Amino acid sequence: MKQGAQGSAGTGIPQVRAEAAGQARVPRQAAAARGEHTHSEPPAPRVRPVVQRASVRGQILDALRAALVAGDLRPGEVYSAPVLGERFGVSATPVREAMQQLALEGAVEVVPNRGFRVVERGARELAELAEVRALIEVPVMLRLARTVPAERWAELRPLAEATVRAASSGCRATYAEADRGFHRAVLSLSGNRQLVRLAEDLHRRAQWPLVGGGPGMRGRADLVADAHEHTALLDALIARNLDVVRALVGEHFAGAAGG
Repeated sequence: MKQGAQGSAGTGIPQVRAEAAGQARVPRQAAAARGEHTHSEPPAPRVRPVVQRASVRGQILDALRAALVAGDLRPGEVYSAPVLGERFGVSATPVREAMQQLALEGAVEVVPNRGFRVVERGARELAELAEVRALIEVPVMLRLARTVPAERWAELRPLAEATVRAASSGCRATYAEADRGFHRAVLSLSGNRQLVRLAEDLHRRAQWPLVGGGPGMRGRADLVADAHEHTALLDALIARNLDVVRALVGEHFAGAAGG
């Protein structure tokens, strides 16, 4: 895409209003002085609208994460902070900070004097993530199934139903967020915050798309089937049916590994 060929309105990226005086747009000359390219880049990602928050960086991070899950930030492509900043309607600084956070999470890698490349992932990495998640989450869920009263599990019903609604919308980013929310709530019953934090990081990584397709490219029917496993799991947890819980959780992670 040529730099001047398309503005924010044509890319689907929402304008993010700067909250502070220092958030003014960075001139092209300044970007060039830093050696960052501001032209000949792949199309900017199409992201869902974001709700205005106190932190511009937080808004952009959320939008970039959603674009990553949806596949709008394409594996192998390089994106520069100045160009994305113009699309968002902010300076390059909060975009660069958000991209640096994604780099810490392993979603992108820094390309000196160019920007950030979306990491290319294969099926083996996805299978390894699913295996690690299962090793962590399955024993915890089975332990919780023996100790958590039915009424506590029933309180999670709205979250499970939210995943079904999100899946029915067909929006992969919306479903990814609802999916993590349900798993987070289940694991939070353990009272172990470090466990919850680690599991969510692994979960987020497992939602990134693969080269040539993958879980981020699943269709609506696949998402709906995945979401209904949440409601079935809750039913089994409420009934304290450990065999069904074990089978459902195993199937859930096997499906995640297979995309």
